[in-house]
Amino acid sequence: MISLKNIHKSYHTDSTSLHVLKGIDLDIEPGEFVSIMGSSGSGKSTLLNVLGILDNYDEGSYHLNGRIIGPMNETKAAALRNEMIGFVFQSFNLISFKNAMENVALPLYYQKVNRKQRNRIAMEYLERLGLKEWAHHHPSELSGGQKQRVAIARALISGAKLILADEPTGALDSQTSYEVMEILKEINRQGITILIVTHEHDIAAMTSRIIRLNDGVIAENIRNGDVQKIKNLSFASNP
Repeated sequence: MISLKNIHKSYHTDSTSLHVLKGIDLDIEPGEFVSIMGSSGSGKSTLLNVLGILDNYDEGSYHLNGRIIGPMNETKAAALRNEMIGFVFQSFNLISFKNAMENVALPLYYQKVNRKQRNRIAMEYLERLGLKEWAHHHPSELSGGQKQRVAIARALISGAKLILADEPTGALDSQTSYEVMEILKEINRQGITILIVTHEHDIAAMTSRIIRLNDGVIAENIRNGDVQKIKNLSFASNP
């Protein structure tokens, strides 16, 4: 599903240059459920942005589902994201003046699906996630857990093969966090590849593999309890 080889990414200003990703090699198989951890500044968000085709990389190669992902204009990048990738964010990123059904249906609007059909499909996804009766409520009328379930439905509706979730439980209490993770685990059991960025160890433990970043490199790769240390780095200061 994902193959990264020697990925580098730097950010430049007039006076400084910040080298964030420093040679990332990573392979994710179809259907994996992977969490990415690391301290602030370790490169987690930058890596997620590269994977989500939200940002270009400077050096290396990125293959997604057998397709090389290189520099492209925003129109092409947006079309590829809408075809392949669903996003779930800590802040939900719902549109406040649209109801739950309209928020979920939005990706289908960009696929030029007519309104009647996209609303029908959105209702099906809301029903799957236990939110049918909340379909006509706006985000301000929903709880945090309900908002995140709406966001998950929106991520799924376009038939995404990959879900990227940035701190999906960060704004939720513990019980709701576990409920959201159970939903993601069920989605993963249906064969969808999921990557989440999290700083919560109990949340990461619910995934099948943990990637730890430190200073722009992969320092630890944990799969089914088997720890593979890529570099001899300490994580004593990590959250």
